[in-house]
Amino acid sequence: MLQIHVALPSGKRKSLRISESSKVGDLQVLAQQSFGQGFLRLVSAAGHVLKDPTKSLEGAGIHNGDHVTAVAQQAKLAATAGAFALWFDGEHKIVTWGHRGVTGNCYAVRNNVESVHLVQGTRISLQEEAPEQFQYKAGAFAAILEDGSVVTWGQPQCGGDSSEVRHQLRNVQQIQATSAAFAAILADGSVVTWGDPDYGSDSSAVEDQLKNVKQIEATDWAFAAILQGGSVVTWGDVDFGGDSSRVQSQLRSVHKIRATEQAFAAILADGSVVTWGEAEAGGDSSEVQQQLRSVQEIQSTSGAFAALLEDGSVLTWGDQEEGGNSSAVRHQLRNVQQIQATEGAFAAILADGSVVTWGDPNYGSDSSSVQDRLRNVQQLQATNEAFAAILADGSVVTWGIDDSGGDSSAVQDQLQNVREIQATGNAFAAIRSDGSLVAWGHEMCGGKFKISTSVIDMETALSQLVG
Repeated sequence: MLQIHVALPSGKRKSLRISESSKVGDLQVLAQQSFGQGFLRLVSAAGHVLKDPTKSLEGAGIHNGDHVTAVAQQAKLAATAGAFALWFDGEHKIVTWGHRGVTGNCYAVRNNVESVHLVQGTRISLQEEAPEQFQYKAGAFAAILEDGSVVTWGQPQCGGDSSEVRHQLRNVQQIQATSAAFAAILADGSVVTWGDPDYGSDSSAVEDQLKNVKQIEATDWAFAAILQGGSVVTWGDVDFGGDSSRVQSQLRSVHKIRATEQAFAAILADGSVVTWGEAEAGGDSSEVQQQLRSVQEIQSTSGAFAALLEDGSVLTWGDQEEGGNSSAVRHQLRNVQQIQATEGAFAAILADGSVVTWGDPNYGSDSSSVQDRLRNVQQLQATNEAFAAILADGSVVTWGIDDSGGDSSAVQDQLQNVREIQATGNAFAAIRSDGSLVAWGHEMCGGKFKISTSVIDMETALSQLVG
């Protein structure tokens, strides 16, 4: 038996006994179990990272009495409407699960991925055409790697194939997506686009204006870019936000932009708001324009906006049935801290940790069945038709359409010490403080998957795919 002294950066230490024939992965698992941590990266006393879990301890230069440092690697999640992507800091592989149209191609590229920095997915959602029948366009993922290059996978027509612009995708800083196209901001402030031309991949008409870009937002069909000076450039479908000429003179000193499926709302530096795009989907804010002052943040459903003002009150406009009309709960919307939204409903966290909901009942606006449990809420996440709330004690409360994640009863006993939740269109995935992961909701959208704390690398995670 070997005795290996393992220490965390915090100074906590343990002496572990392990068989001489063990591999690096065995020591990782033993360390993870001993410290109650999730994924741990081991570093030898000489400063060498022990990357290969299949290598023997002797082959990795680890001997009896050696000291090893164990560094916790945070699991990170991203999602399209149909699939999740999971990776660890510093790791060079990505695990995806959910709709096979998004996940399949990732397996072909995962071994060529170096140190993932960020993953962005397209916005396409799952649409129910008839009972028990779903019509689905799965979308695509784009991952920014540590060297600033980009790897894409998923449906080629939705941006999963970036081969035509791959040589331009260098020093990428940010990526944004419509339903079927991506836009990447490079380090020099220029923009590269790819995907379906009908969804904004063709930016040639404004290419000469896309200089010094600092942020990009998207509807389902169009992009809006904020330049360094605070002006805005738009492209894509002219009816759904791609044409901002009507309000171009007002788009000065823009601070941030938010979007519904078909309209944009820009918050200016003075706290006022400018909107454009499809009028009924929030592009027309004339009824509340005079009240839109000192706006701090804006959230959106598919067709409505909700603006959080500096005094903690909320203003809404757009499709009345999708949350644009908040009159029924206006007296409750005081001291609002955060707003989250499904496709057709809003949920607001108040200063006391309670929650107020409004909008379409078919999209999660009715929280009456769990209202007594919605106390000390810290975070909210949403699928298309359901909400999930993380409470102060790390437990989770869900409501909305059962098959979209509103029913978490099957995994409720596992939803403890949750630190983060991400969502596809119809499923949730929660990462717990120990690094383990649990998912629920519609299986086709990623609702059936679990990673335990003994995951030692991406290949092991892939082997744990359920279904």
